[in-house]
Amino acid sequence: MDSEIPLFIKMNANDNTAIIVNTRGLMKGAKFLCGLTLIEQIPQGHKVALYDIHVGEEIIRYGEVIGYAKDLIKKGSWIKESLINMPTPPKLDSLPFSTNLKKVEPLEEDFTFLGYRNSDGSVGTKNLLGITTSVQCVAGVLEYATNRIKEDLLPKFPNVDGVIALNHNYGCGVAINAPDAEIPIRTIRNLANHPNFGGEVMIVGLGCEKIVPTQLNNGNNNDNILTLQNENGFSNMIDSILAMAEQRLNRLNNRKREVCPISELVIGVQCGGSDAFSGVTANPSLGHTTDLLIRAGATVLFSEVTEVRDAIHLLTPRAENEEVGQALIREMKWYDEYLKRGKADRSANPSPGNKLGGLSNVVEKSLGSIVKSGTLPIVDVLAPGEKVKKKGLIFAATPASDFVCGTLQLASGIHLQVFTTGRGTPYNLTVAPVLKVSTRNELQDQWHDLIDINAGKIAIGESSIQDVGWEIFKNILDVASGTKQTWADKWGIQNDLALFNPSPVT
Repeated sequence: MDSEIPLFIKMNANDNTAIIVNTRGLMKGAKFLCGLTLIEQIPQGHKVALYDIHVGEEIIRYGEVIGYAKDLIKKGSWIKESLINMPTPPKLDSLPFSTNLKKVEPLEEDFTFLGYRNSDGSVGTKNLLGITTSVQCVAGVLEYATNRIKEDLLPKFPNVDGVIALNHNYGCGVAINAPDAEIPIRTIRNLANHPNFGGEVMIVGLGCEKIVPTQLNNGNNNDNILTLQNENGFSNMIDSILAMAEQRLNRLNNRKREVCPISELVIGVQCGGSDAFSGVTANPSLGHTTDLLIRAGATVLFSEVTEVRDAIHLLTPRAENEEVGQALIREMKWYDEYLKRGKADRSANPSPGNKLGGLSNVVEKSLGSIVKSGTLPIVDVLAPGEKVKKKGLIFAATPASDFVCGTLQLASGIHLQVFTTGRGTPYNLTVAPVLKVSTRNELQDQWHDLIDINAGKIAIGESSIQDVGWEIFKNILDVASGTKQTWADKWGIQNDLALFNPSPVT
């Protein structure tokens, strides 16, 4: 397709806005096939007014109100953020539940992947030695020990994919009995028991911290806990950590992949570095993938409360029952109060980069974000860091921060995360691979060795949402089976864990 032909995308018949497709944007005077002429220059991804929008009138995208005009916005002009008043968020106490429930039609084919079966019945997609900490004080010692494990021990255990130190900044100097302290504590506990660690829990503590290491042990006996204050000097600390690690590496090395049903997979979906194309290409494609995964029997977690809050009226009708609907409301209310305590509001999202990519406010961002969840019923809601309990589509409440959301989804038990991006980010998780999907061809071209799948071809008509959705689905199975590696894993990119701690620091 000739890239010089002026192109826009209108998402819904009721929209009075559209976004510019052309890579370099369009100059004043550009004329579309429908007869619309631009009266000013508009960058790629930004909104053009399809009709005159008068003061106080609705600005509509995705068939939903994203704001109200502060001034007259003339047909063919750029709808800038400064011209939009945000609407009030949906009221939480009068939303309908379970009024839009689609039947889950199973896929005709039975899908499988190659995973590591654990003794507790769970399945891993990697074979890792994970070493958790009960307090940040031991992180330096553990980093030294981890490097020694990589150099001295791992070469003897070729079936083990690696060793990961689950360092964090919690454990002491905190109000351990505060109501919200349960969030970081259960997050650390659930991270230590991630299925990719094969049940070989190993905990390094200091000895005087507020979190007692046994709190993280999930019912195991305490021979997997090492306390540094009980050791005679640094060298003994390292030797003891290596000895404990070698015992576990011996057992992990005997693990073998076996055929497992797709129903054992837990997939997280997230977006970051979003732009105006996120809700047009990558997120709808991922939403189709989500539906395919649920129909195949897998579990999918979607998250990011601040990017759900303004579209919650579109999600409660998909709650499987009133209990799930009330749980969605509970998490929205909790976060409203959390932001209020910090004297912040939802306008703090989106980021400057999101705005450069054409997103004017969090309402527009939310409407494009929630389509990652597909169309099927929501069967459960998890508070931050809670472990998955059901199979199907689940809302896992998290902040929108990429790193915090990723950490909490890991604690909930995801085996792999699919991450859509329009602006680009090299982000990757330490425990599970991150499959990156670009919203635009330009990002795929620029980051050809970081982007795994390109959904940008949808915007110019070279592919369909369904085609890219199936492409993501098949890549998930390949990566989960270890037969394909994401670019971020290939380069060894790893972001630090980022705990969500809304409780006081003392």
